[in-house]
Amino acid sequence: MKKIPGLFLVLFSFFATCAHAAITTPLQVSVWSPIQLFSADDSIFGLRVSALYSDNYAMSGLSVSPGWTRTADDMNGIQLGLVNWTDGSLHGWETGFLNYTGNRFSGLKIGAVNIVKDNATGVQLGAVNCNSNFFHGWQMGGLFNYTGDNSVGVQVGLINLVHRDFSGWQTGFYNHVGSHMTGLQIGCFNYAREVHGVQLGVFNITDSLNGVQLGLGNHNGNSEAFPYTTVLNCAF
Repeated sequence: MKKIPGLFLVLFSFFATCAHAAITTPLQVSVWSPIQLFSADDSIFGLRVSALYSDNYAMSGLSVSPGWTRTADDMNGIQLGLVNWTDGSLHGWETGFLNYTGNRFSGLKIGAVNIVKDNATGVQLGAVNCNSNFFHGWQMGGLFNYTGDNSVGVQVGLINLVHRDFSGWQTGFYNHVGSHMTGLQIGCFNYAREVHGVQLGVFNITDSLNGVQLGLGNHNGNSEAFPYTTVLNCAF
């Protein structure tokens, strides 16, 4: 008989621990975290619906909100909201005013502002698209496209900036590649430290040309005879 109270205490402690442990649930409904069905430590595998703000550890499935949704770890699936915030990686599609990914991104982002803090593969459609590291895919926006490392693909926007090497096609009012550009630049002002391809614009500037420049003013830094030309400049 003396063992029964002790056994009861052990079982009570076990179930109390389980009740507070993080779980995975197929449904989350939130008004403003922590006013939600399940806590911010829990993961959702299914549907998350939020009125104003929801917060969860991980999310797989469909997340819908006219407000702000946050995922502390990875998001896999579709997010539709005013602010879609993922501290981990995102694999899927999200649409909102602000889409933020703190780690790797692969898929589709549609929003006024799209931000990725790590490598990205896919398509970004927005007024402002920013990637801190390597980007492979399409950036298309009305104002500003930026990649902080190497980039392979397409940039279309008013201002297009690649901090290091770029391979592909840039179209905008101002196109800038900090190191090697392999491909095509079309714009009013085109700059690349080294060009392997074509610059087509009003003013084209490079420190080293291995290709063609077509524009009102062309500058090729490695040409001692004709560093400045008009209309056409070639070097191979």
